[in-house]
Amino acid sequence: MKNICNRALSVAGALAVSTASAAAVAPDRTVLPIHEPVPPTYDTLDARNAKMPPPFSIKTPDGAPNVLIILIDDMGFGIPSTFGGPVPMPALDRLAENGLRYNRFHTTALSSPTRAALLTGRNHHVSNMGSITETATGFPGNTGQRPLSVAPLAAMLRYNGYSTAHFGKNHETAAWEVNPSGPTDRWPTRSGFDKFYGFMGGETNQWAPVIYDGMSTVEVPDDPNYHFTVDMTDKAIQWVNFQQAMTPDKPFFVYFAPGATHAPHHVPKAWIDKYKGKFDQGWDKLREETLARQIRQGVVPPDTRLASKPPFIQDWATLSPEQKKLYARQMEVYAAFAEHTDEQIGRLIQSLSESGELDNTLVFYIAGDNGTSAEGGANGMLNEMTYFNGVEEQVPDMLKKIDAWGDASTYPHMAAGWAVAGNTPFAWTKQVTSDFGGTRNGMVVHWPAKVKANGQVRSQFAHVIDIAPTILAAAGLPEPKVVDGVKQTPIQGKSLLASFTDPAAPARTSQYFEIFGNRAFYQDGWFARTIHRAPWETKPRAPLQDDRWELFDTRNDFSLSNDLAASQPQKLKALQQAFLVEARANHVLPLDDRLFERLNPASAGRPDLMGGRTSLTLSDGMKDLSENAFINIKNQSKTITAEVEVPAGGGNGVILAQGGRFGGWALYVKDGKPAYTYNFLGQTRTTIVSGESLPAGRSSLRFEFVYDGGGQGKGGEGKLAVNGKQVASGRIARTQPGIFSADETADVGMDNGTPVSEEYGVSRGVFNGKVRQVRVDVGIPPAAAAQPSGQ
Repeated sequence: MKNICNRALSVAGALAVSTASAAAVAPDRTVLPIHEPVPPTYDTLDARNAKMPPPFSIKTPDGAPNVLIILIDDMGFGIPSTFGGPVPMPALDRLAENGLRYNRFHTTALSSPTRAALLTGRNHHVSNMGSITETATGFPGNTGQRPLSVAPLAAMLRYNGYSTAHFGKNHETAAWEVNPSGPTDRWPTRSGFDKFYGFMGGETNQWAPVIYDGMSTVEVPDDPNYHFTVDMTDKAIQWVNFQQAMTPDKPFFVYFAPGATHAPHHVPKAWIDKYKGKFDQGWDKLREETLARQIRQGVVPPDTRLASKPPFIQDWATLSPEQKKLYARQMEVYAAFAEHTDEQIGRLIQSLSESGELDNTLVFYIAGDNGTSAEGGANGMLNEMTYFNGVEEQVPDMLKKIDAWGDASTYPHMAAGWAVAGNTPFAWTKQVTSDFGGTRNGMVVHWPAKVKANGQVRSQFAHVIDIAPTILAAAGLPEPKVVDGVKQTPIQGKSLLASFTDPAAPARTSQYFEIFGNRAFYQDGWFARTIHRAPWETKPRAPLQDDRWELFDTRNDFSLSNDLAASQPQKLKALQQAFLVEARANHVLPLDDRLFERLNPASAGRPDLMGGRTSLTLSDGMKDLSENAFINIKNQSKTITAEVEVPAGGGNGVILAQGGRFGGWALYVKDGKPAYTYNFLGQTRTTIVSGESLPAGRSSLRFEFVYDGGGQGKGGEGKLAVNGKQVASGRIARTQPGIFSADETADVGMDNGTPVSEEYGVSRGVFNGKVRQVRVDVGIPPAAAAQPSGQ
């Protein structure tokens, strides 16, 4: 027996040695997750006589840095002071002084596509993000659903030993998947991030956001000084400090993506006051001033000219005093919003410095996911939702709210003239992927441990898909070939790591661009493009096959101001053909230039969570349903039927609401009396209210809206009934044909976010009784809608 035990011990020891030797072999990081070694088997009876194998753990390669990506929203090349702009951004300036400024870095000209390309290293169509998630279609390249063969950077880093966190804007999850039932595969915490704190869509109300922590909504503080950018920064600092306290030897990857400076432009008044009078010179003079600073700073060549602004943008000198007053205020608020955001980023950077982590943190501070937005149109907007509903706001009406611009009673955007100025020296803006005004964004790289060329400018032609491979290279990680059992589409970006130390390092030689039919192709300094539709235009300028193309030599024409198409027709033809080759290979074709039609799932051809249903039944506690996860009640008749329990003393609060202060509707009880309010874009509110209070106990409420028909956005007649008896009626003159909100939700028993009606009388409109059941029926005659069966 003793010999048997000795032999067993020898075998166990050999196995342990073998296991330890195997563990010493570098793991295969091209297949993720990294496979655990085969566990040894033992014949030893007593664990005290056996040698334990070393624990299996994944660690990053030696020297792998922390990584911080900062991505500002809707900020053009000509906004930040770091690139000659009029807005002081001290945090960005400080990083640039001790790092590198990239002046030929490009995005895709639109939110979701840029973010998908940034976080995968593949072109946006390869990531199925040819446009924003809300305008996805059924065509490959545009489905809004990242393929399994396109693993995100966060997953690659997490599988290799990083802690990962995402704060702020997501806008990468298919719109219909943002609901409590999922699928949740493409939510941030299922896409490689250990931590997510932010909002899911394209924008948010900074004063009253709908925020997720992981996959659960959180209630923001009822604090008049609350601001989301401040909140997300606090959470990011807390997470990094906690992560480093618990695992100081484990590097982190933080993706910090504020909703700023995307509309709505929300910022505390004290910041706005700093800019009073700073933009009275107007957008034309501002372009000249910005270009002069850019030349002095060396971020553009000394011979750079201002590209001619689009004819749609009026000369500042021709505007009325009222227009100048309003427009100047709009830019004051935007500038304040930008600087306020940079202040929060500065706090995050300072926290890293104080903890000693900044020196070995590779920071990418990207000043914009696209150019400055011209979606505010000619006049700007008090409520950005007017854009999505085809309503043009007028200067006299907006002037009435000029002193409130940027506060919680507004949801504002600025006039397009400021967008062109914000993209100086270029001519165009966000959405126009065929102009550098839409795609060229200033980027600063800061990494004291490795980047010593402080304050220098790098002019390699770079694209947002280059960031992911740069990070992998900096961390000493190979590109994965298989992730979660799925063979991967190769990363298409080119690492910029060599440019950190070599200003003449080779750059990418070609890149395609396409958004909503605007398209271009870059190759060896030449740039061919067509402007198919401007952001303020609802229809294309010409059929796709008849678009007019232009040609530029960017080696001698930084701002794209000298069209060479007439003198170089063969070069133009070659680049047009090269675009088509890349378009076929990257799922860009067929081109889809529809705009508002793509907001509707049925016309866009994408999945609809409601699946053509005409009825939806909900109950108490069901809340935070995004517009894409709720039955579509627009442009048709609807019936809302609710079974409620009212406490003794009378009811108060919301039964069912959708939208908020800037557009929506609500069925609620105020001082015991049932009421229905339709809020048309925050401009007019129509309330139909009963003259009688609900009795204590159970009651059945029914609101019928009979749509006039004859097109979209029409009015109709509303009728309110209690226990089968009509108690009130009224006419609703207009309804919103497009969307109610980009971030507000539908809620049962409350109204999260901002209130549809200011008359609830209780915080968040929380109903003091019980909503046993509420059903919404659409598209059928109201009389045919059956009563709810739940009793």
